[in-house]
Amino acid sequence: MIPGFLEFFDKLKVVLCMCPECNTISRLSDLHIRATGKAPKTWLDEYELNVKNIESQEEKFEEEVEKIKESAIERGRAQVPILVRKAMDERIAKLEYDPYDIKVILHPIDFVVFDGMNNEEIKNIVLLSRTNQLLQVLHQGIARTVEEKAYDWKVVRVSDDGQVEYE
Repeated sequence: MIPGFLEFFDKLKVVLCMCPECNTISRLSDLHIRATGKAPKTWLDEYELNVKNIESQEEKFEEEVEKIKESAIERGRAQVPILVRKAMDERIAKLEYDPYDIKVILHPIDFVVFDGMNNEEIKNIVLLSRTNQLLQVLHQGIARTVEEKAYDWKVVRVSDDGQVEYE
């Protein structure tokens, strides 16, 4: 900054002015000078206008990006049932469960279906597995455990640092 400018601005405190409208005396440095007419345009006005235009275009672009993202999410969600059914065994796919309710486990059971979970009301839990001679005894053991109600529900929380908490 120019040293003389600061001195000049400091000297404005000692210059006194009288308002022609109300005859009050004020320091020049305290005045809030306003012009009644329109000031001629400068390069700064053009620059500020360009910045506003760019900001407006950026806002429109962000809105458009959000619309495109939402549309892509909807299209992707519509494809999920088709892709899940293609990945499943034909016999299981024919059962017509909501694909969002089906969770893959693979061993010892292929799938667990939380029937109604996507509608926030689980009506039934179904264990699905293809016929497998090697796992048949294990599947029978699981079926027997469920029939005899020889299972328990426990909630275990594992924190990011590895601590385990039982509820």
